[in-house]
Amino acid sequence: MGIKSTLSLPLAKWIRYNINKWAKNPVEAQAQTFSYLLKRAQGTCFGKNHGFKSIRTLDDFQKAVPIRDYEEISHYIDKIIKGEKDVLWPGLPIYFCKTSGTTSGTKYIPISKQSIKHHISAARNALFCYIAATGKADFVDGKMIFLQGSPLLDEKGIVPVGRLSGIVANHVPSYLTKNRMPSFETNCIDDWEAKVDAIVEETITEKMTLISGIPPWVQMYFEKLLEVSKKETIRELFPHFSLMVYGGVNYEPYRNKMEQLIGGEMDTIELYPASEGFIAYQDDPNEEGLLLNLNGGILYEFVPTAEINKPNPQRLFLKDVELGVNYVIILHTDAGLWGYNIGDTVRFVSMNPYRIIVTGRIKHFTSAFGEHVIAEEVEYAIQQAQQKFGGEVVDFHVAPQVTPPNGELPYHEWLIEFAAFPENMVQFQQELENGLKSKNTYYKDLIEGKVLQPLKITTISKNGFITFMKGEGKLGGQNKTPRLANDRKIAEKLLKYC
Repeated sequence: MGIKSTLSLPLAKWIRYNINKWAKNPVEAQAQTFSYLLKRAQGTCFGKNHGFKSIRTLDDFQKAVPIRDYEEISHYIDKIIKGEKDVLWPGLPIYFCKTSGTTSGTKYIPISKQSIKHHISAARNALFCYIAATGKADFVDGKMIFLQGSPLLDEKGIVPVGRLSGIVANHVPSYLTKNRMPSFETNCIDDWEAKVDAIVEETITEKMTLISGIPPWVQMYFEKLLEVSKKETIRELFPHFSLMVYGGVNYEPYRNKMEQLIGGEMDTIELYPASEGFIAYQDDPNEEGLLLNLNGGILYEFVPTAEINKPNPQRLFLKDVELGVNYVIILHTDAGLWGYNIGDTVRFVSMNPYRIIVTGRIKHFTSAFGEHVIAEEVEYAIQQAQQKFGGEVVDFHVAPQVTPPNGELPYHEWLIEFAAFPENMVQFQQELENGLKSKNTYYKDLIEGKVLQPLKITTISKNGFITFMKGEGKLGGQNKTPRLANDRKIAEKLLKYC
């Protein structure tokens, strides 16, 4: 072991010890966050408008602060863009994180000097939790590659603007700078395909030990590496490669293909970073779910998904949640987001400590007939079908076909790109159907009641999803194709690549 890996073992145990202190006292940790947020924001425009000085309890807070989405806070963001201070949080944000909105176009999410520290520490803590749990630390002695957005920033008003991964790239701890790849110059390349080519050239001869990124873009990097090197597997090329860190999408649909490219199983760490805050991370490879980050400047609320569109939805704090229920996650943060609905749905799999899994997006579902199919369900169906009947799914999208030709019953259309086709496509399709029915009783009832006919698969040609994303200007970085839609906007565009 090298010096870094030797020193990291006791440090990992110390960090794990400190995480355990708040993880074992979750309600107290959230109470402290509540007091901190309320006190710091009393003098802000938002705090004054919502009577923060007179708030004493969580119940008072809920009455004063409604649930909002970006459109409903955009007038506050506009004030900040014009240079006004103390609007949502004391002073000015140090960054705006630029994200794509659904109805509002581009969104500018504030990041404060307090919240950026939580983004960095949570990612660090995930690595140290892995070391503490496994005793494996050799990866810190090698090269680590982070597939991320450009660190070059624009400005919105007087506030620097960038993508989250690009912003974070400017805050890499000093002890990682010599190990980190790619170079700053390569990281600044805008065109994703050109960037991957440059990353391959820089890294192909290095001692790579850790690779981090969103699974579809890591897969693209791996395939390019093998094409250039003429090697059979990534492990043959990088014999010291031992850990992959990912987030943004469920890894399971990619697992088979990844293990084929790598040349076997690989240790992984899952992260749940969002522009609005670092929400959770995998703290133990032997336990299901991600540890909810209760020490990261975020006060959480949870709304049952069935309640979210009601005028007065049920709003639960941590102490009142239950296992196995899908919740929409609501954030109050030290970047100045209040009652903010980020659109993600989660489910608790443990309450000691509080661990969650991400089940989908509240706006990404298929429910043209009241079935409300979510990402967790379609990803399960894909996984089961691949395990039973083979095939390698590169990417997929599910959309309703409400008015099919020839007067036939409506159905769900699954647009799937295969790297390798299943042994039997009919059986694969039937297994998808069975998997979805086993997870969603509403869908099952619609099929058995002959309101819907069974799903149909439309195959997308090789690199069809990449070509689609490139045409949308969203190739690479943190971008990914939505798994589900309640309309056919994406489906109709993907059909060009059949």
